Amino acid sequence: MAGKGAGIGQGSGSQYVVPRNFRLLEELEEGQKGGGDGTISWGLEKADDMKLELWNGSIMGPPRTSHENRIYSLRIVCGSNYPDDPPDVWFISKIHMPGVNEQGRVEKNDIPTLKQWQRCYTIKTVLMDLRRLMESKTNRKTAQPPEGTTY
Repeated sequence: MAGKGAGIGQGSGSQYVVPRNFRLLEELEEGQKGGGDGTISWGLEKADDMKLELWNGSIMGPPRTSHENRIYSLRIVCGSNYPDDPPDVWFISKIHMPGVNEQGRVEKNDIPTLKQWQRCYTIKTVLMDLRRLMESKTNRKTAQPPEGTTY
């Protein structure tokens, strides 16, 4: 496969694209099986969401940072053009971090994965990138709102 979500057709040498819902079902299965490294997780907001549109995510704060021992909750919306277009992402848990606005919305132009989105990226990719940014030199010691506060 040429990346998750795209592949080569058999025999003809033609390219094919995995349909949105099949791709999201793969992502759901990976999330349900604990496909992250234990520091991130994701799944559907409602089990009966037939559009596979509304997702929850969580990020465990990296050790030795101002995020340590915190679990950040996120809302992820995979629109009708996902995975061709990146998802919309909001922090539910309050966080002080460049690229997250005053309402908790993750600004696509400020987060590398979202700004340079590729079809092979996934919800997991986004969550891992946000966690990596929490660990960055710029963000690791930034004072955070009281634990448990939400937008």
